[in-house]
Amino acid sequence: MFLAVVFAYPLYTIIQQSFTQPELGIGNYERFFGTDVYVQVLIRTLVTSVLVTVICLLLGYPYAYLMTRGGPAARRMLIFFVLVPLWTSLLVRTYAWTVILQDTGLVNQVLQGLGITDRPVHLIRTTTGVVIGMSQILLPFMVLPLYASLRTIDPSYMRAAANLGARPWRAFMRIYLPLSLPGVGAGSLIVFIYALGFYITPALLGSPKDALLSQIIVTQVSQLLDFGFGSAMAGVLLIVTLVLVAVLARIVRPATGSQDR
Repeated sequence: MFLAVVFAYPLYTIIQQSFTQPELGIGNYERFFGTDVYVQVLIRTLVTSVLVTVICLLLGYPYAYLMTRGGPAARRMLIFFVLVPLWTSLLVRTYAWTVILQDTGLVNQVLQGLGITDRPVHLIRTTTGVVIGMSQILLPFMVLPLYASLRTIDPSYMRAAANLGARPWRAFMRIYLPLSLPGVGAGSLIVFIYALGFYITPALLGSPKDALLSQIIVTQVSQLLDFGFGSAMAGVLLIVTLVLVAVLARIVRPATGSQDR
């Protein structure tokens, strides 16, 4: 009943508005897919979300692995470092990135101090800055599911593979990685869905020409008061999310099922 009131009914209202405002029909969806600008924004949103998910996975997997292999003190310290950002306001963290990534910020000072560049690298108001900020903010949502999955893998499997002559890399690819796929799938799904609907970080770190779909939706609803078209955009984003969830579920389930057999 709670979900019906706070989730299902608002969702139903949004979908209904997308077909009824300003008039009954699929005009809002035709307008969306018939305009190249909006299709490009959708593609940019998907690409950015995928890029953020991949970066979080590449950083989060070894971090979660260290969490499972460290001693109790090291594990508590690593978990603490993951949880600390969640205790800080998202807006505060994003504003911190605007200071770090600006032309006179810490990143450019380090790059110029090491001699990598002789002039500031423009990171703020770019897609690169958006990806960096989103990856740092969403990294805990990748690490925690990965850690929950990796800690259930019996270390004796890897020792048994070594005793049978498998090199560490081969044992990792054939045994450890397939067993960790549920955590990879869960973490990737959470990060990807969060990234699809991110608004504050892209709005502060990005530029209008690099806007994501969430920013266009806010503009349509709060500034142009075009609730029907904004709802259609939200509906498109919802459909894309559901399709990707279904695809990812089919990819992960056979892998875990084969391991069980």
